[in-house]
Amino acid sequence: MQTFPNAGGGAIVLSLAERIIENRAYLSEIDGKIGDGDHGVNMAKGFAMTAERLKGKDASLAEALDTLGTLLMTEIGGSMGPLYGVMFTEFAEKIETTEAIDAEAYSRMLHSGLEGIQSIGEAKVGDKTLIDTLVPAIEAFDAATREGQSFADALAALVSAAEAGRDSTINLVAKIGRASRLGERSLGVLDAGATSCAIILKELSLGARERLQ
Repeated sequence: MQTFPNAGGGAIVLSLAERIIENRAYLSEIDGKIGDGDHGVNMAKGFAMTAERLKGKDASLAEALDTLGTLLMTEIGGSMGPLYGVMFTEFAEKIETTEAIDAEAYSRMLHSGLEGIQSIGEAKVGDKTLIDTLVPAIEAFDAATREGQSFADALAALVSAAEAGRDSTINLVAKIGRASRLGERSLGVLDAGATSCAIILKELSLGARERLQ
C-alpha cells in the first residue's frame, strides 16, 4: 500500500506558498473581472506569512496546514480567508495523528475540508465558486480508489478533475458573492476561487505523489 509520511510534509505547504505567490497577479486579474480584484493579493499575503513562519522548521504536513489555516483565518481579508482557513485547519486536524498517510486518510482529509467550507458557506456545485473545483476533485479521487487504482493514479485523477472543474466555471453564472450581482455578465470568466483551489489541490497532490513510499 502506498503511503507518504506526515513528518517533514511541511515542505509541501512551502511549495504551495510559492505557487500562490507566483500566481498573485493572475488571480487578482481574474478576480478583477467580476469581483473585488484582490484575491491574489490577499492569498499571497497569507501564504507568504505562512512560509515565513515555517522557514527553517521541519514541520509535519499537519502542523504546516494548521499554521496556514490559522493565518488565513486571522490575517487576510475578503471572503476567502475564512473559507480556506477552515479548509486547511480541518485538513490538519484530520491527519494530525496519522504518521503514514494513505489514500483513505487523504480522502478523509479532503472530505473534512469540504465539510468545513460547507459549514460556513452556502455554495454548491454550479454556483461558480471554489466548490466547482473541490467537489469534482474529491469525487474523482474517491472513484479512482474504489476502482482499485493506486494512490498515485488517484492523485492524478484528482488533479485532472480539479482543473476541469476550474474550467467549468467559465460557462457558469455566479450565484454567490459580489459576482452574483452581475448575473449573465459573469459568464465567460474563470472564477478566481475555483482557480486558486485548482492550484492548491494540484500542489498538495504533487507533493504527496513525490513522497509516496
